Amino acid sequence: MRKSVSSLISVVWVAGLLCLLSFQPAVAKTLRWAFSSDVASLDPYSFDTSHNVNFARHIHDALLRLDLNLKVEPCLATSWKAIEPTVWRFSLRKGVKFHNGNPFTADDVVASIKRVTHPNSPLKGLMQEVKDTRKVDDYTIDIVCQRPAPLLPNILTSLMIMDKEWMTEHNCLDPIDPTKGQEGYASTHTNGTGPFMLESRQPDAKTVLVVNPNWWDTPRHNLTRIVFTPIKSDATRVAALLSGEIDFIHPSPLQDAERISRAPGFKLIETPSIRTIMLMINQEPSEANESNIKGKNPLKDVRVRRALYQAIDMEAIRTKIMRGKSRNTGLFVAPEIRGYDPALDKRLPFDPDAAKRLLADAGYPDGFEIGFDAPNDRYTNDEKIAQAIVPMWARIGIKAGLTVQPGSNLLKKRSAKKSDIWMVGFATVPMFDAYHFLSNNLATQEKTKGFYNPGGFSNPRVDELTEKVAVELDEEKRLKMISEALKLAQDDCVIIPLHQQPIAWAIRDNVKITQIPDDTPRLYWTSID
Repeated sequence: MRKSVSSLISVVWVAGLLCLLSFQPAVAKTLRWAFSSDVASLDPYSFDTSHNVNFARHIHDALLRLDLNLKVEPCLATSWKAIEPTVWRFSLRKGVKFHNGNPFTADDVVASIKRVTHPNSPLKGLMQEVKDTRKVDDYTIDIVCQRPAPLLPNILTSLMIMDKEWMTEHNCLDPIDPTKGQEGYASTHTNGTGPFMLESRQPDAKTVLVVNPNWWDTPRHNLTRIVFTPIKSDATRVAALLSGEIDFIHPSPLQDAERISRAPGFKLIETPSIRTIMLMINQEPSEANESNIKGKNPLKDVRVRRALYQAIDMEAIRTKIMRGKSRNTGLFVAPEIRGYDPALDKRLPFDPDAAKRLLADAGYPDGFEIGFDAPNDRYTNDEKIAQAIVPMWARIGIKAGLTVQPGSNLLKKRSAKKSDIWMVGFATVPMFDAYHFLSNNLATQEKTKGFYNPGGFSNPRVDELTEKVAVELDEEKRLKMISEALKLAQDDCVIIPLHQQPIAWAIRDNVKITQIPDDTPRLYWTSID
């Protein structure tokens, strides 16, 4: 008996030694990421900006998410369907746990939707179609809408699910409004179900995430840590990359493209964005804000708007300013957006002589002065583009008084309807559907429509089509109505489309990252060799 026990101990000891010798600790894979601004808040319902929502995606999961082709796919919901014209049913994923170990159930979804639709929520407009959320059982919910809402699945890709028990414990079941200086526990703490967990947070300095070893999904990354550092200055961000302090910068300035591409150990990845850059035209006031034409507004005349359009040489801007990286467009939405119609994606020809004739026909043979506003911190080469357009308009007699300022200041000016012509960018996020553009930019401005239409465009037929598109479940009918509405706006030259700006990211060459046109890095699709 002793011999048998001794032999058994020897076998166990040898087996243990072999296991110990063969054990290889996991290699730490830390990605050091720099962006041009900090995360505004860790509360996923605080700011409806692309960067804030995207950062939250690394910590939280939504019911649905977007795949590499920007198509909706399952996430915390495994399936969904409209069981009535105004009711969507979602089946929830079982076995999912929050970072603190709490189980994910229907109660968390109901609490999350109530939080985002609360009257004080800064993101309540995102879910304005939602009337009620009902728990059917622990893993089934119904979302009841005010009317048929074909875009609800798209919208839900930006609604991160929070833990009801955790929110109750920390007194954050109701949202706070950070734009009013409010902060809460969720502003600086997190508890999601996502692929990474918060390790530390130093606002305006550094935020560190660590991998969630118990994530429900199969990781498509090999990262163990993400160190995020906001670096506002383009030059400083590039220097940090090339010195080895940072592995990935976003965005990468176009003017440094050659320098980064030539640097050993680094590479640039680029693609056109879905963000379309445009010029909005204020045709509402009876007299233009900053013009020498008194008693009337020349921008009300479609011939003037068309002249402004045809005087812009977009190919020169594409080659000289955008270094060939942008995509000139004749439409207000990018090819990746549902509702894009290639038949409409044709620019009016660049023709200064035709533009002069149009101005003369409109009664302005000598041109006129007009105000022109552009940001200097929002879009790729925004200030340079505006500066290039000014002499193009001067060639036909339009003397544009260019005011370049931070985007936040321009937003206030255009919201007050004090701008004549101004530059904007629109990406149709989170809907990824042309209805988003119609309802925000072309619909007559009112409480729930036309948020970005302070220029006064109003077309009853466009309004009618926009309302129908919002509730139409037949895809073919929806697309036809979208095309009709876009064509009406095109023909009236209410907005001058310019281009889809480029996405440029710079990385160390041992980093493999997936770049898609919405310009939001998903680091859970990233690996380091």
